[in-house]
Amino acid sequence: MHSVLDELAWRGLVVQTTGREALGSALADGPVSLYCGFDPTAASLHVGHLTQVLTMRRLQLAGHHPYALVGGATGLIGDPRMSGERVLNDSEIVATWVESLRDQISRFLDLEGEYGVTMVNNLDWIGQMSALDFLRDMGKHFRMGTMLAKDTVARRLQSDEGISYTEFSYQVLQGIDYLELHRRHGVTLQYGGNDQWGNLLSGVDLIHKVEGHDVHALTTPLVTKADGSKFGKSEGGAVWLDAELTSPYAFHQFWLNAADADVLNYLRFFTFRSREEIAELEHATETASHQRAAQKALADDITTMVHGEQATSQAKAAAAVLFGRGDVRELDEQTLLAIARELPGAEVAPTTLLVDAFCDAGITASKGAARRDAQGGGLSVNGEKISAEDLQRESGDLAPLPGGHLLLRRGRKNAAMVRLNG
Repeated sequence: MHSVLDELAWRGLVVQTTGREALGSALADGPVSLYCGFDPTAASLHVGHLTQVLTMRRLQLAGHHPYALVGGATGLIGDPRMSGERVLNDSEIVATWVESLRDQISRFLDLEGEYGVTMVNNLDWIGQMSALDFLRDMGKHFRMGTMLAKDTVARRLQSDEGISYTEFSYQVLQGIDYLELHRRHGVTLQYGGNDQWGNLLSGVDLIHKVEGHDVHALTTPLVTKADGSKFGKSEGGAVWLDAELTSPYAFHQFWLNAADADVLNYLRFFTFRSREEIAELEHATETASHQRAAQKALADDITTMVHGEQATSQAKAAAAVLFGRGDVRELDEQTLLAIARELPGAEVAPTTLLVDAFCDAGITASKGAARRDAQGGGLSVNGEKISAEDLQRESGDLAPLPGGHLLLRRGRKNAAMVRLNG
């Protein structure tokens, strides 16, 4: 039987700790109250946050009590980045993002029972603290030399833009969070991404100075691709957990397109598959990588976990349609819209002739080419083959898909989605 710390280490989720042996003993003796913080800097979490959310789930399943902190206070300031000051968001917008993130995080965790997650907001204590309280009671415990030595701070100080006192003070606020949760709920472990190590230590040191207690910190890796590029970034930006921002189809495709060099790490980080199951998928990748068994398992597991089984089925059906298989009429409107974003297309009037729609969408180079393709049985609309005579029909004569779309296809590899605009 593996301890939870051994399990996290096997999955590659342990980078730094304040003391591996002491933390292992505390977790073994458990239950431990622990927390991780999430700042509301957008309306949704993205896939980069999954490492932290699922680590919380693993610790909860091991019999520990999680506190998920959504930073209504720290979200108003923003953790310093390597370059450039953050844009400060309006407090009302941040408050709506807090609720959105709380809802997303809670979906992955047990809410009831002895180890049910407790959702907390640091605005509840930081918002009540005056400037004098902040300076007298907390500021006196922080040494400037230590704060200036933090990697992000040091880099920003050497840059042209420098760093504001607002962002510089962030590490103090995160230290206060750990102290407050320790006092209120007996929290003795904080974890976060490896870029948070300095901020985590701020809290560890503050608790030791104020309360005289020794507590723990742990960091997880910042996930990157094997080529060193950023994880969770697509051409359009971040891959979000909100289906309105990243469709389940695009989400499924993101994981399905993982490189062989990355997929096994992703399976360890982001799924709950056993060592034996992952070993089997590793063997499949080594012996028959073209079948992409590991990528399919990864995509199915995570899409189902985030969006549900039906969304995963729709995503797979959408992929089948895009590759010339499956019935496009079985897809829901949201999935069709996701496909439309992936394909070339155009808006056409219902009176537009089909031959012109094929040309407008870029499926055929000319009307003559469209007629020849149709005569050879190579053109279809919404999965139904059309004749050369059909090309003279108006686009509005055909029953559209939900959202007023028509899926035009030439052969299996060339497809476009046009939308009837009237």
